[in-house]
Amino acid sequence: MTAAHAEHSPGDGPASKVSVSLRAGNVRAIRERVGTRGFSAYVDAAVERQIERDLLEEALLANEEHAGSATADFRDEAATFFRELKTDPDLRLEDT
Repeated sequence: MTAAHAEHSPGDGPASKVSVSLRAGNVRAIRERVGTRGFSAYVDAAVERQIERDLLEEALLANEEHAGSATADFRDEAATFFRELKTDPDLRLEDT
């Protein structure tokens, strides 16, 4: 990692050109969604979301190590809550 890359947190800093290999089906799906000009931004956003998920997983594991696992009842309650949020019509974005 160069010094310029070490100075920035995930999601920050100037764009850097890198070469990555992606499966052909993923490349096609991205291009169908955003076209050629939006390709890099789409991949950058996906990488940022994955880093956030990785950090969240690490935090959850550290919390479980410290406080123990959540009970099955709590996990079921949380799953129900999030399902309700996802389907609540008042929380959906209207098409513009």
